Amino acid sequence: MKSNIDYTLYLVTDRTLMSTERLETAVEQAILGGCTVVQLREKDCSTLDFYNTAVKIKEVTSHYNVPLIINDRIDIALAVDADGVHVGQSDIPAKIARKLIGSDKILGVSAANLEEAIKAQKDGADYIGVGAMFSTLTKTDAKLTSIDELKEIRKHISIPIVVIGGINKNTIPKFHGINIDGIAVVSAIISQPNIKEASQELKRIFLQG
Repeated sequence: MKSNIDYTLYLVTDRTLMSTERLETAVEQAILGGCTVVQLREKDCSTLDFYNTAVKIKEVTSHYNVPLIINDRIDIALAVDADGVHVGQSDIPAKIARKLIGSDKILGVSAANLEEAIKAQKDGADYIGVGAMFSTLTKTDAKLTSIDELKEIRKHISIPIVVIGGINKNTIPKFHGINIDGIAVVSAIISQPNIKEASQELKRIFLQG
């Protein structure tokens, strides 16, 4: 699975923003709408709660053969046999994460600039999450990455690039022609009244470029 991952529409979960009662429902609707990767991100819950949630989400993603990435928590990723893990600049170093998860799992690394992106690729990342591209309520402390910086990263990085941070139907066209591999979306999918339709629309707009 690892070598041919489709990063086109990358859902990042947030239980505080979802329009459905159950996260499994939101994830399934997003997948039915065209989401190609799911990242389970849980910042404020116990380890047991995170594990139990991951087990439920893994059932959904496995059913549809969509990769499940766990944010930050390598222990949870290994415990539920997720497809990979995503680490940020303040999480465990990418090089160590790669050693812990092995060569068969997907490793994603957040990068806000060219220096971080080059290091991530060197340390074994399979893809880079670049951003935050625009201000976003889901991460108010994030430093913004300019479109020019993104173009520089694309020029020097050979692995897939997924942009994140304020990605919605109005901002997606700004990436047309830059040759990125996907868009990572939180509220523009998970907060919407019709998650499936929102996913379909975002994917359509992205693929137009």
